[in-house]
Amino acid sequence: MLVYLRDKLNGRTTFTRNELSQILSVYGSRVQRGQWRDYAIDSLPDMAVFSIFRSSKEQPLYSVTKISSRSLIKPARYVVYSGRTVLMESASLQEVLAFLEQQT
Repeated sequence: MLVYLRDKLNGRTTFTRNELSQILSVYGSRVQRGQWRDYAIDSLPDMAVFSIFRSSKEQPLYSVTKISSRSLIKPARYVVYSGRTVLMESASLQEVLAFLEQQT
């Protein structure tokens, strides 16, 4: 909780350790199947982005984005993008990851 408050006050959005663990679990299963090969993590002032690539020479196939709210009370939103297209948006990371697991 202290890290969350510190990051909120500094204006930096990051994935928590638990969130990264959940995302990497889905990512790892797709790597085992040979569907995904690389990823990148970016931290911007209002969002954190986990980008998924088929190869390191391509544009991201999917991007899982955590968009922080400006409020300490309101939870962050999670969005899955493919390019600039929004595929799924939810307040729950589990819902977004379940959607991502269904994508081929």
